[in-house]
Amino acid sequence: MPRTSLTRRVIFAAAHRYRRPEWSDERNFEVFGNCSRTPWHGHTYTCDVSVSGPVDAITGFVVDLRVLDEILDREVMARFDHRNINTDVPEFAEGRLVSSCENVAGYIAQRVQSALGARALVTRVWLSESPTLWAEWVAD
Repeated sequence: MPRTSLTRRVIFAAAHRYRRPEWSDERNFEVFGNCSRTPWHGHTYTCDVSVSGPVDAITGFVVDLRVLDEILDREVMARFDHRNINTDVPEFAEGRLVSSCENVAGYIAQRVQSALGARALVTRVWLSESPTLWAEWVAD
């Protein structure tokens, strides 16, 4: 059966920094550069989440857009918008995941998929922290 993809974009502002607590400040700077320094630095992130599945013959939807929007509000916006990723999102706390674009994109994919269940499949999360840097998580 054919599958169709649907993409919704959300935009949020968040602060973070790259740091491994087991490393010295010097080592963190060698690996992460200015992004390791305090205070935190911020970005306006653009996040595209694509889901796919068969198109429902009655509604014409891959997934009810209200449901997808509620999930994105809860799992992305409430979690990240105007937050410090390192201090407000436990999975990115000191000594856990580094708050790189790559890790945040993968985390968003996992949270959205978990919330969607079997309604649709998250196939892609594109996350940009600036016009010149982005990561793309793609389902296997």
